Amino acid sequence: MTEPKFDLPPKAPPEVVAERDALADEVCRELARTGLPVHRGDLDDSAEKRPGARVHVTPFVDGGVYVNWTTNAELRDTALDLFAQGIDYADPPPVLRHYNSVLQHMRAALSEILASAGFEVTEPDRHGHGSMIQVKGFRP
Repeated sequence: MTEPKFDLPPKAPPEVVAERDALADEVCRELARTGLPVHRGDLDDSAEKRPGARVHVTPFVDGGVYVNWTTNAELRDTALDLFAQGIDYADPPPVLRHYNSVLQHMRAALSEILASAGFEVTEPDRHGHGSMIQVKGFRP
């Protein structure tokens, strides 16, 4: 059996990726200055499971620098296990409402903190980027 082939989007030139890496480092530095735990998700495979802000650089032409929040495994796994069991979306269990509320509030907080520090922050397409925020650079 052959592996399916996927067409990946074209990669950005190395200098663009280097600029994104530098921006991601600045984002990490600023979030760490506020006291938040922060990890580079694209450089550390274990960052996906660690709680805190996760900064990720995508190398594609349409890519950029993205930030999202990861809760502690106890809350995350409890909430996500409920999805596997099936839930009533009209009346989700309290732990799932709490988990979603934490993600929404932390997303807003990350966005406001970074904007306050002078970064240009946008909301990317939710379909492709979930609850992430995008950092495009510094505001002029």
